[in-house]
Amino acid sequence: MFRSQPLTIFPFNVNNRHMNSLIFLKPFALLFVLLSLGSCRQKEAESLIREDLFSLGIGRLEDEIAFYNQEEDRGRSKGDVCMRDGIFYISDSDGQKIVRCNSYGNILSMIYNDETNPIPLTLKPKEDGKAVTRWTFTYPLQKPGRITVDSRKHIYVEDRLPDERHTTDSESKAVLDSVVLHFNDEGRFLEYLGQEGLGGSPFPRIEGLFTSMDDDLAVVCHLPTGWNVYWFDAEGTLLYLVKIKNDSAPIPADRKELVFASLDGITAAPDARRLYIKIDYYRATFDESTKTRTGSEIDSSVIWAMRVEDGSYEKTIEAPLYEMSWTEVNRKIVVRIPYSLMGAAKNESVFLSFPEETGYALAILDTRDSYGRQIQTSVNINADELQFNVFDISTDGILSAMLVSDWIVKFVWWRTDNLLIDKNK
Repeated sequence: MFRSQPLTIFPFNVNNRHMNSLIFLKPFALLFVLLSLGSCRQKEAESLIREDLFSLGIGRLEDEIAFYNQEEDRGRSKGDVCMRDGIFYISDSDGQKIVRCNSYGNILSMIYNDETNPIPLTLKPKEDGKAVTRWTFTYPLQKPGRITVDSRKHIYVEDRLPDERHTTDSESKAVLDSVVLHFNDEGRFLEYLGQEGLGGSPFPRIEGLFTSMDDDLAVVCHLPTGWNVYWFDAEGTLLYLVKIKNDSAPIPADRKELVFASLDGITAAPDARRLYIKIDYYRATFDESTKTRTGSEIDSSVIWAMRVEDGSYEKTIEAPLYEMSWTEVNRKIVVRIPYSLMGAAKNESVFLSFPEETGYALAILDTRDSYGRQIQTSVNINADELQFNVFDISTDGILSAMLVSDWIVKFVWWRTDNLLIDKNK
């Protein structure tokens, strides 16, 4: 394990647990949009076979998802999906409900706001002492977003507070507007989590929820001053707080003073207390005749694996770059663009993606290998399914998606787990 540069660590005790505060980087916004190049892309990788599992209508009934306002509040989660052991857990932001169904599309249970939803026709409230296979619970959900499920089948879901309960952090200027709701395997509400744990203050903008070993929960948040990762145990006790600041980032020793860093994303490993931090590095470009700066170009993309317990870096893996090429005035033009961090599976597999005309190009990295062994493939998504889409990577490495068109919501998966090296270990 190593550190690329000194880190500032502030240890202190919370509920007799050790907590670290670490300082890193907030991603620099890069508006490097090349989708207008259309068909000019890298050599096409073989596409995975897509399995269309089931679909739901658009609306407010129990077998529908209320994807009405796709343009409203852009950038915030309009809903999410998590697949665990063949069961799909769906958060419906506009519908103010959480739906659980099997891979055939049969609705098994639902948690819903009874002030904004009609009474379900095919599901009945669960009563104590009665054995039922399909049931409902009510809870005053507001805007459920990111969702994850642990090995106990407990549900954790982001929910945004009403406007009048929003506050602003005086130091970071972040709007604190979200909590994480915790429901048990039956769908009964247990408690909510905030920054300090059970009943804590609201989180800043939540970018991801992840469950890990021992049913730990990681909450990844984005602030104006950087990123925070809150790491809780199964009882809701805050164990670690990783703070990621804008003005500091790990840079490979051989590239210091030559590049500047942009943090692309953070994801948590499902089988270890580990974070994967993907950072893209750029270098300035100059006009040779005038020696003036003309812009910047990508230098490299690196994934840093960090131990949450002490903030040390276990390793770095060089990530591939997506290449787009075309011919202009009899000259071949090649542009390299970073992939986006998609998520992680067990055995240190990290998924990257890049949008293409017919779906997404995927790069799956085996980060156990210092040479960063990788699998290049792609997944197909039809143009009419791009109103909204969100992906989930299971612990075993199955890639699932919720795809929204004008009239229907489709649930599909690709068996990317079959591609993983040593997948049964």
